[in-house]
Amino acid sequence: MNKLWRSGIILSAVSVLSGLGGYAFQAIIGRHLAHDGEYGLANNTIGFAGFLGLPLAIATTAVTHYIARFKSSGDDARLQGLLAGCRRSLFHLTVAGSVFAVLLVKPLSVFFNFPRTSLMLAALLCVLAGLWGSFAVALCQGLAWFKRLAFISLLGVCLRLAFCGVLVTRYPVAETAVLASVFMVLSNLVLLFWKKELAPRGAATSPWNREFVQFFIVSAACIGGGYFFMQGDQLVAQRYFSPAARDAYAAAERLAVALPMTVSPLLIVLFTHRSGSQAGHGRREQFKLLGLYAAGLIGGAIALIVLRSFCLKLLGRNTPEAASMIIPLSITMVFVGLLQAFATWALASRWLKIALLYGGLGLAYWVTLLCLGKSPDELLRVMPTTAGLALGLLFFVWWLATRRETPGTT
Repeated sequence: MNKLWRSGIILSAVSVLSGLGGYAFQAIIGRHLAHDGEYGLANNTIGFAGFLGLPLAIATTAVTHYIARFKSSGDDARLQGLLAGCRRSLFHLTVAGSVFAVLLVKPLSVFFNFPRTSLMLAALLCVLAGLWGSFAVALCQGLAWFKRLAFISLLGVCLRLAFCGVLVTRYPVAETAVLASVFMVLSNLVLLFWKKELAPRGAATSPWNREFVQFFIVSAACIGGGYFFMQGDQLVAQRYFSPAARDAYAAAERLAVALPMTVSPLLIVLFTHRSGSQAGHGRREQFKLLGLYAAGLIGGAIALIVLRSFCLKLLGRNTPEAASMIIPLSITMVFVGLLQAFATWALASRWLKIALLYGGLGLAYWVTLLCLGKSPDELLRVMPTTAGLALGLLFFVWWLATRRETPGTT
């Protein structure tokens, strides 16, 4: 368990540094994209790329779970089969994903009110780059290469900031800010230094069976729900808000969403350990990790609320409108972060009904925002209330499941 704690602390420390790098990125684009709502467009396009990349996030979660599971159980044949299958599928998924995204880009860009096709092309490049980056992340998480994952994360931040210093400052449009997120994916190439450790060993067995497919489907619901909780409000803002309101909202939203993102490495470690352990084993240490995550989330929210004017000033976006949005957004992100923690535990524990419930709650949350949040004031009234209700329901069901769990159950 000491290794579990060390991994969590190391990744959390690196996440803080990465968060500062992300804050520096926001400060750069916040100061250079200062006209015609370009700053809001850049952030909403990055969020839209996340929407198009949901299948990648789903595949990453499922693959990570089974890499950790096969490695922990010593099932090397199925582990090698899974890795070989992923390598074979990357090229085909790149082609199929490109075609699928091109078909959806136009109708979705019209529905969400994006003014330029070039923004959608930049978002598409983010998705394609993320396909290869997601496989690298799944490898590092599933094989518990947390130090390597931390190094890749820091390198990606450096590449993103270097891109901003060279291109965004010279060409201050939303597209260059989005392409910085494509460039940072090159950090995953450092995994080639350890390619010998990934060389096939012995016979490989296909992991695809009914259980794997079932978990993949449930992961789809869980990851989709997580996206709607974390970034669905960006799509609502892009659809309904004016350019000036989008800029103010984007600044406040980026600061607030950094709260769960900064402490999320603790959930990465929790997911890997819980996926590879039998139910009931090591639960006390896992609860401690969950408590540390909640403490970091709440402490960060308090600090952000107190220092909101200072943080917005560094972004070059210190307006009364943005400052007033910080408090409800911070409260919402605390609820969203806790929801994500319980869902991560449930998915790693294979409590499939709870994971499906989380996905359904995320979709209901986003539909509620889309129907009722047609202005910044209306959206910010709805978000904390709806997220709080969802948290209460999911926590109750999750708590009942933990009470029923006994060592050796699956």
